[in-house]
Amino acid sequence: MTGRSRLEKGFTLVELLVVIAVIAILAALLFPAFSAAKGKARRAVCLNHLKQINLGMRLYWDEHNDFPPGETNTPAFPIRYWTGYKKLMKSYVGLSRASSARDTLFACPADTFYYDFIFKTNHPYYTAQAFHEQPVSDFSSYFSNAGALTTAPNAPGLKGRKISLVKHPALTVLVAEMPAFAPYSWHHPKRPPRDANETPTFNNSRNMVGFVDGHVNYIKIHWSRELFYARGYSFAMGYDPPAGYEYQWSGD
Repeated sequence: MTGRSRLEKGFTLVELLVVIAVIAILAALLFPAFSAAKGKARRAVCLNHLKQINLGMRLYWDEHNDFPPGETNTPAFPIRYWTGYKKLMKSYVGLSRASSARDTLFACPADTFYYDFIFKTNHPYYTAQAFHEQPVSDFSSYFSNAGALTTAPNAPGLKGRKISLVKHPALTVLVAEMPAFAPYSWHHPKRPPRDANETPTFNNSRNMVGFVDGHVNYIKIHWSRELFYARGYSFAMGYDPPAGYEYQWSGD
């Protein structure tokens, strides 16, 4: 068969199947690489956001007697211990208007879902919406660990402590992605449990975390099922982790 007559005839079915198979194999090989690159890009954006927010909080406490932005008493709506910081310090990062989902600095691009631990409207509380688009979050993907300006024993994190009195600033969480406090991960999500008595929290979930000394790191967060049931620690933020982890919640 001449080259001309072969071109006029076209590909055989077997040849077409081979080409399709090769394309499928190449796509399967390249997709993980593209996915990994996309994940790294998202984490880089979150890291940059947290650095800027950390700086804004530092500027705030420099002008407010060494106290971080936070709420004095919110027992009726305790989520403000974690979200109330934004309205107080956002002017230090160039935001003057009312908070909204357009506040891109406070939006992690990996924030595409959340678990509704607050109102618990459905089990396993999975909500296919961005947390930073919700008014209850003050339109932020990030929680503050220093937002409770009170000594109440049930208050979270640094509990109104002056920043200069934090003993280990390089280890102490200041602000982090919201799932770090549970923990679960926007960057490496896992299937939630089917059991209605189980919470969708996972040991060693990786999150982007900003620290009191200003640095930001992508780290594993400890969660213990045994502590959860034996001691009543509902979330990771309720206790400092065991040795081997790169963070702590308390200022001690």
